[in-house]
Amino acid sequence: MRFRVPLLSPRRSKEDLQFIRFFIDKFGYRPKRLDLFYEATTHRSLTYSASREFSNERLEFLGDAILDSIIAEFLFHKFPDQDEGYLTKVKSKVVSRKTLSEIGEELGLRKIIRYNKGRSINLSSLEGNAFEAIIGAIYLDSSYETVKKILHHHIFRKYVDLNKVLEEEIDFKSRLFIWSQKRRLQLEFVVLREENLHGNWKYEVVAQVNGTNYGKGIGASKKVAEQAAARETLILMGEM
Repeated sequence: MRFRVPLLSPRRSKEDLQFIRFFIDKFGYRPKRLDLFYEATTHRSLTYSASREFSNERLEFLGDAILDSIIAEFLFHKFPDQDEGYLTKVKSKVVSRKTLSEIGEELGLRKIIRYNKGRSINLSSLEGNAFEAIIGAIYLDSSYETVKKILHHHIFRKYVDLNKVLEEEIDFKSRLFIWSQKRRLQLEFVVLREENLHGNWKYEVVAQVNGTNYGKGIGASKKVAEQAAARETLILMGEM
């Protein structure tokens, strides 16, 4: 009888083990295909040979698309009364270069990114790009649902005050009140029209500053209409 000898997994180097530990600690994820994660953390400034450049740009492209999708789904459910243009504006804020670079810095990605230190490189941008590439690597190494869980439970919860980011972008009414108070101006939101068509409410609101009409807004609720009116008023006042 012939016995089959079980295949042994290759021994990991000390560098590999430290690399794996980083992703477990920061992302709550244990990489299976380490080659994907080394690729995700390698900047194009580091070329291994004259004939082949090994960098994270392709994974960055993939991670960018996945982040967009997950954030879009989150906003779609969080703001059911907002239109496509509004959701697009908020999404661009959440996945901006600035936000992603801040996440990369908080994660300490600089410790594991490989790049040509002899070249002048914007490390903040490098960290943001690497973060996207790592998202792409996790997706290929696992699944879309795994990436979604990691983002919600290990990234945004720990390293991003998502509510603050959203509030800065969407709470136009509060921003307009603060603006008015600083200038000692009276602000009031007046309902111009409200109607119910086949069970669907529609409100039209105008923002009045010292009795003068400025921005108008329409929405399925007074709150949504007031936000739209406040946003238009801020634009008219040159505050956006």
